[in-house]
Amino acid sequence: MRPTARSRQFRHPARLVVAGFAGVIAIGTVLLLLPVATTAPGGASFHNAVFQATAAVTLAGLGIVDVPTYWSPTGQAIILGLTQVGALGIVTSSLVLIVLIARRVGLRGRLAAQTETHTTGLGGMRRLVVGIVVFTLAAQALASAVLFALLLGMGRSAGDAAWEGLFHGVAAFNNTGISITPGGAAAFTGEPAILATMAVAVVVGGLGFPVWLELQRNPRRPSRWSLHAKLTLAATGILLALGTVVITALEWSNPRTLGGMSVVDRVVNGAFAGIMPRTAGFASLDYGELNTDSLLFTEMLMFAGGGSGSVAGGIKVSTLALLVFVVLAEIRGEAEVNAFRRRIPEAVQRQALTVAALSINTIVIGALVVLASNDRLRGDGGLHHRRPQHGDHRRAQRDRAHRADGADVPRARRSAYSWCRARPARA
Repeated sequence: MRPTARSRQFRHPARLVVAGFAGVIAIGTVLLLLPVATTAPGGASFHNAVFQATAAVTLAGLGIVDVPTYWSPTGQAIILGLTQVGALGIVTSSLVLIVLIARRVGLRGRLAAQTETHTTGLGGMRRLVVGIVVFTLAAQALASAVLFALLLGMGRSAGDAAWEGLFHGVAAFNNTGISITPGGAAAFTGEPAILATMAVAVVVGGLGFPVWLELQRNPRRPSRWSLHAKLTLAATGILLALGTVVITALEWSNPRTLGGMSVVDRVVNGAFAGIMPRTAGFASLDYGELNTDSLLFTEMLMFAGGGSGSVAGGIKVSTLALLVFVVLAEIRGEAEVNAFRRRIPEAVQRQALTVAALSINTIVIGALVVLASNDRLRGDGGLHHRRPQHGDHRRAQRDRAHRADGADVPRARRSAYSWCRARPARA
């Protein structure tokens, strides 16, 4: 029986990737709904399970419950497995099983893996996929081993150190930002070696497999690197340095973040805060206490993201770098756009502009939907206001008295001041 036009459209590699992700999210949701996956009586709720499964598979790292306390070790293992499948890519993972079991890969499977890994050419797809898996497992094993040794030195038991080291090693390379330690990465604020290990794993995972493949083939001959590799490496280096310097400088004297730390801890935590937003999402600082300018710069780093074909998000640093060259060429009045002595085709320029435009519109629409559907964020006066609660006025009066004495005011109460400032005191 010949396939219909609709069935042929569904078999398109891009649609297979989407279907694969949706299927794994559904399986993960069912597993997280099992009573053994959570510490909550009666099992996890459906919305908690589906949200956590989606965040794990898509490597978003978001959560509406506290992972260390809400999910049992079994649930945490399920989450870790979902992040691993999401990081390797649904189609890539299934293709590896075919390679190992059947030793045979069909044309459709190769096309799907090509779409998932952002590589070109059908030949050697089996070797590429196996190489990706080997590289991923080796990098994760190394990061986990280093974290295991460091956690042992902190006084953790061998079992706890092994589990935390494995989870954070895999999560860091996969750029998920999910932690099973109470407090997350903030628990390691005074442990520079742990933060540095996690940061290196995040950068390695965020560069992208195509870039690592080129570095492996021509480690000492940059002239042979592709334009994509050069753009990714250059943009990544600039953003790493810029993020570290800007966040550290903006938060250096903030007593609620870096201000109360030693010089070494300030530099390490500032660098950690400058690296994580682009790809991972781990936080050693309380983002609720960051200055407004630091939050704005963090959002800019999040929009940039990591390398193409990697586990990172964002519009990708190669796209951002390409747009910079497009703008420079337009300012100079040049007819062609060139980067590293290579001409960038107009089709590639249009793709970069399309990605940026769609991303900006998606973010704006998403933000509007969240604000419109959330009374707590919207409030009566904007994003930073909330509806008045009983006792706000008295707390505001007490805090004003503390401020008069030179004491610092908790940031969480600042939203009450705008409501209470002009309101007369009760009799």
